Amino acid sequence: MKLYDLIQQNKKLRLIDSASKNVFTVGEFHESINIEEFPGLVFIYSNNKIGSIEVFLNFLRSPFTVSLLSAQLNTQFKQNLERLYQPYYIYDPSRTAIEGYEMYEASASIGLFRKKIKPEYTLHKDIKVLLSTSGTTGTPKFVKLSDENLVNNALSILEYMPIENEDVVPLNVPIIFVYGLSVFTTNCIRGGTIVCTDKDVLQKEFWEDFKTFAYSTISGVPYVYEMLYRIGFFKKAHPSLRYMTQTGGILNEALIKIIVEYSEKHNTPFYAQYGQTEAAGRMAYLHPKDLLEKGASIGKPIKGGKFEIENETNELIYFGENVFGGYAQGLSDLSTFLKTNKLHTGDIARKEEDGYYYIIGRIKRIMKLFGTRLNLDEVELILKNALGGETFICTGIDDKYLSIMHLNKELPNASIEKVLREKLNLHASSLKIKQMDTVPLTHNGKINYQQIKAELE
Repeated sequence: MKLYDLIQQNKKLRLIDSASKNVFTVGEFHESINIEEFPGLVFIYSNNKIGSIEVFLNFLRSPFTVSLLSAQLNTQFKQNLERLYQPYYIYDPSRTAIEGYEMYEASASIGLFRKKIKPEYTLHKDIKVLLSTSGTTGTPKFVKLSDENLVNNALSILEYMPIENEDVVPLNVPIIFVYGLSVFTTNCIRGGTIVCTDKDVLQKEFWEDFKTFAYSTISGVPYVYEMLYRIGFFKKAHPSLRYMTQTGGILNEALIKIIVEYSEKHNTPFYAQYGQTEAAGRMAYLHPKDLLEKGASIGKPIKGGKFEIENETNELIYFGENVFGGYAQGLSDLSTFLKTNKLHTGDIARKEEDGYYYIIGRIKRIMKLFGTRLNLDEVELILKNALGGETFICTGIDDKYLSIMHLNKELPNASIEKVLREKLNLHASSLKIKQMDTVPLTHNGKINYQQIKAELE
């Protein structure tokens, strides 16, 4: 069964616009905007508001392949992607005009850009959703996901997640990220009310809505829960809150103890999870009862999933029906979908005798900064292009800081900060910048990232 059909079966589902407080049934969004019916490509620059969700549901029903992108993406990045992929439709309320496109009223409240000349290319029938491998750098590399991938993962999550049809769930995690998308899809299938919002837990308005709508759950990466602790969240009772979820890294030991104490006192289970975009969301979870003792573990595979550890590299290999159909780096890649159940995660892992898995390192040059996945090679290229071909070496520090090393004594930190703020919306507080006279190398002549990381910590 297709994801859209499963969502339509949930007759209790309601969607609320957090700004206007207007309530919509999922049926009201069925064919609510005027779009053509053919296998095309649509770019949706989503901000999690009600308009984005209405557009997404309409195209999810259609034969279109849907690419979910950040509304905050740099305009130049948007234009580059549009030239490369030639989407027929674009949803982007932040722009009034796009070269080669005409704006039309798809409904009384929704405006869409439509390409003036219909592009001629072939889209594989199994590609339903395209998610960027990096939500903010504007990379042309997408993960190709099928309806089958999305449905399998959603149903696996529903095997352990205590979602009920009376729940009220905020979309505080962007649906452009697979974590936010899985929160949306699972609650669309079984939940009761979804509050469409662009507010996060660090904003006053989120907590006003929390009280108004009586949220049943909160989702977040480790950084979010660190912030919740700092603002005193765990010192108060929240009667409407039934459970919490987390992914995007391992919590620190002190915070785990605080969360476990809160969970036991208020009967509010906490679900730590492990996943990747390439697996349509989740691959493993840690049962709440194991959080205190096994908090450094990613837990065990979801239902229908299996892990193996490669002998030579200790890389964690995942097997499941939620594994993606390959990457797209240009329009021609959208004509193929490689059906497989095997995923090389790029994470180095170990397994204990009791069956729990632990991540002990990464093979790939990927980091998560406050839950946003950054390809460090791409960040280096962005800096190089923007700052006159300088040499930049980027590493991640505990998924809390992006560290940047460069060789130019005359290059001010402010210039680097400005580029990363404008291009990637990164705040200076999340950066550690250092000038070095030489690039540290390993014995075989490769960049010694570990030494650079140690000097920047």
